[in-house]
Amino acid sequence: MTNQSNKIAIVTGASRGIGAAIAERLAKDGFTVVINYAGSQAEAEALAARIEAAGGRALSAKADVSDPDAVRRMFDAAETAFGGVDVMVNNAGIMQLSSIADADDASFDRMIAVNLKGTFNGLREAARRLRNGGRIVNFSTSVVGLKLENYGVYAATKAAVETMTAILSKELRGRNITVNAVAPGPTATDLFLSGKSPELIERMSRMAPLERLGQPADIAGTVAFLAGPDGGWINGQVLRANGGIV
Repeated sequence: MTNQSNKIAIVTGASRGIGAAIAERLAKDGFTVVINYAGSQAEAEALAARIEAAGGRALSAKADVSDPDAVRRMFDAAETAFGGVDVMVNNAGIMQLSSIADADDASFDRMIAVNLKGTFNGLREAARRLRNGGRIVNFSTSVVGLKLENYGVYAATKAAVETMTAILSKELRGRNITVNAVAPGPTATDLFLSGKSPELIERMSRMAPLERLGQPADIAGTVAFLAGPDGGWINGQVLRANGGIV
């Protein structure tokens, strides 16, 4: 455990799955955590209560990351409650799969709005308001490397996030703020498991040389490394946390 007791971290999409695991891990490491959610208020408040019961500090904050005004208000709430923000984890995202030929405009627009514009909204606010010495962690996907069928639009949004990650790391020169991205492979969350047959899940779990699915805690540990003292020399990078799948 690292002592980050004066540090404030916002985690978007943190009510469940990988986001919830990140919030719990950062709280365990001593960060005060702002648990962002869009619709899952009960889950977000239950997570905040669990963190507080374990001796941590947490606040839930509703905001649709695709709405720039909502993201600004979330930063306002964190600054009002805790005095500032040190870590921004842009985890919120949606995945709607189809071939490019069969993709509909509504799912394309929604993935652009949440995955790309939502991350941009978080990055822009963090670039303006993060305290010096802070950390920004974005979320990509290992499909950017794997290039699997039916992931075209989803992977395209994440490839754009990787590009913004590298560029923002240079734009924040002089403020000692690192900007990195984590690119998970197949990870055992409801988002990944829903709609997949047991046979497909088994096949995908064996694709990596380590022959298992990632767990939310694996990804949370990667984020904790980048947000903590040992990750301070990593900047402008994409860490593929995927067991060696690509």
